[in-house]
Amino acid sequence: LRGSNDLVLAEATRSLHDAQCVVRSLVKERALIAGGGAAETEAALQLHKFAQSQSGMDAHCLQAFADALEVIPYTLSENAGMKPIEVVTELRKQHSEGIVGAGINVKKGKVTDMYDLNVIQPLMVTTSAVQLATETVCMILKIDNLVVVQ
Repeated sequence: LRGSNDLVLAEATRSLHDAQCVVRSLVKERALIAGGGAAETEAALQLHKFAQSQSGMDAHCLQAFADALEVIPYTLSENAGMKPIEVVTELRKQHSEGIVGAGINVKKGKVTDMYDLNVIQPLMVTTSAVQLATETVCMILKIDNLVVVQ
């Protein structure tokens, strides 16, 4: 790769690496899901439903996990200059009506079906992110000592 300066070259290198990782993830697992926060919203909806059939700490943990997943569409809409509470509410509504591809259309500033717009992403990208985040939280919860460094 060549660039006009080191910053442009570094960005081009990162972009090429990202593209290679997407191709690799598609080769490893040939599955695509809707983007725009649609997958996270659907997962959160299903977790909320399942949590209602549970009781005690299990129900509370499932609700918290579902709420954590909704941070992704919330942040996406906030970064797009939209009203995140209204957007997440609309996402929940459309997903509860069975529109599993409903996601955030940042170009038009509204919730639309991501499959219709061909806004898709590799399944492995989302599962890897959720798995890593979950493992990190589990490690933090296992810490039972406090280490003071001076």
